[in-house]
Amino acid sequence: MKNASKYKKQYFEVKNAERKWAKRTSIEKPPIWCSVDLRDGNQALIIPMSLDEKLKFFKLLVDVGFKEIEVGFPAASETEFTFLRTLIENNLIPDDVTVQVLTQSREHIIKKTFEALDGIKNGNAIVHLYNSTSLAQREQVFKKSKEEIINIAVEGATLFNDMCKAQGVNYRYEYSPESFTGTEPEFALEICNKVLDIWKPTPDRKVIINLPVTVEHSTSNVYADQIEFMNDNLKYRENVLISLHPHNDRGTAIADAELGLLAGGDRVEGTLFGNGERTGNVDIVTLALNMYSQGVEPNLDFTNILDIKNLYEEVTRMKVYDRQPYSGKLVFAAFSGSHQDAISKGMKWREEKNLAEWTVPYLPIDPRDLGREYETDVIRINSQSGKGGVSYILENNYSYKLPKKFSEEVSYLVKSVSDKSHNELSPKDILSVFTDNYVNKFNNLKLKEIDFDEGRDVNVKMQVEYDGKILDIEGKGEGKFESVVHALTNNLPKVSVSDLTYDEHGISKGADSNAITYLSFKDSNGKEVWGVGIDKDILTSSIYALFSAINRSL
Repeated sequence: MKNASKYKKQYFEVKNAERKWAKRTSIEKPPIWCSVDLRDGNQALIIPMSLDEKLKFFKLLVDVGFKEIEVGFPAASETEFTFLRTLIENNLIPDDVTVQVLTQSREHIIKKTFEALDGIKNGNAIVHLYNSTSLAQREQVFKKSKEEIINIAVEGATLFNDMCKAQGVNYRYEYSPESFTGTEPEFALEICNKVLDIWKPTPDRKVIINLPVTVEHSTSNVYADQIEFMNDNLKYRENVLISLHPHNDRGTAIADAELGLLAGGDRVEGTLFGNGERTGNVDIVTLALNMYSQGVEPNLDFTNILDIKNLYEEVTRMKVYDRQPYSGKLVFAAFSGSHQDAISKGMKWREEKNLAEWTVPYLPIDPRDLGREYETDVIRINSQSGKGGVSYILENNYSYKLPKKFSEEVSYLVKSVSDKSHNELSPKDILSVFTDNYVNKFNNLKLKEIDFDEGRDVNVKMQVEYDGKILDIEGKGEGKFESVVHALTNNLPKVSVSDLTYDEHGISKGADSNAITYLSFKDSNGKEVWGVGIDKDILTSSIYALFSAINRSL
């Protein structure tokens, strides 16, 4: 990469652009959506979809809520032609869904396309005409003048009218000056207006003018200028729908679409997860959910985003990147300790304040709106995680509410396990680490029998196994638990308990209900030691916690 001078701008700026779009700060309503997965997306696959796969994908797109779906290029192959015929002949197109078919402005291709549409319900089809208009294509590929390029579009548009008249069906029309962003704005306007003069759009039969970013050549603001220029100068504007079709060569297809909508776009053509030629089309999932996250209902349903992703991956043999916005495996995952702490506190804030609005730090959208789960998708634990994340997992998955100081110790232990294994730990892994190290530990010191005698003081007789020996010991105290502490510390060497504290609460799972006790004391060396006890009886859980802590101190 030592010769940047070989490159120059391949786009044409709008002269004296007004940039009204720059004063608009948000998209107020969703565009008309058109999925081009089955055409633009399919032609970019290493192995194009089979007929059955296309039918399965078509149903998915309908279920998501697309009302316009480009189903193919019927003249391109037998599979494309057969797919459209199957949809028509088996009555698989819902009444409120319009299918779209693409054709070059060439006579035999146009006639084949209309043949494929024979028998479709009136109003159920958009026929999409295109020819390339950019300077590079005119000079290098077609070697034709502007006038000759206009004639190609005009001849195709005229044949559309003739075919419609012959079939007696009022198809909707769409025209694309392909390579629009590499076309002089004035010429793009001229050729589109010539086509509109032939089609004469009306309120009842609006024409779509599709302005594609066939190849991204510029920053997104330039595309917005180009869209605004067309929006301000197209004939029959009130009866024209301006459609955007961004590709992603510079990685800014989403920005192109969003600024294009601010500049006057009415419609967006794109694909699920951005599949398409080269770096792909605009990702409609991301674009729609960007709107949703700003309070705009996109009229597309991604509630079960993982099911949608799984079917997409099945029929396209493509993979959705782990960091793909909203849909990727890890997009809601927080491994960082500070992120986990903020998310955990944000969740509790919403719960405490009973908030309807979503304002949780680090999460621009509620994962559950997409069928994702906080427990498995949000707080993820590895060696980078903090105490807040581990505590969140234990509380939200297993109802364990660790005391603050204890949560720090548990967090460091869990992180060390992750660090040594070089792996992420699942909630079950974390529970296992917690249980194996702290809960109901009876290795060196075991409780065999216990009997209380309550009077002015509580007396206890206990049988324990200590270092492999069976011992009968006694103790007394103001309460049962205190008598147990007295018996153990007064009769067993190496057992020292001071500054004892404990917290306890109930945990419920279905019909089962247990008590859990978190206990700490300082041993003979002044080290704080923790233990946890779980049992249906709260006193027993406290005694188990004491035994656990003592065993951990020995």
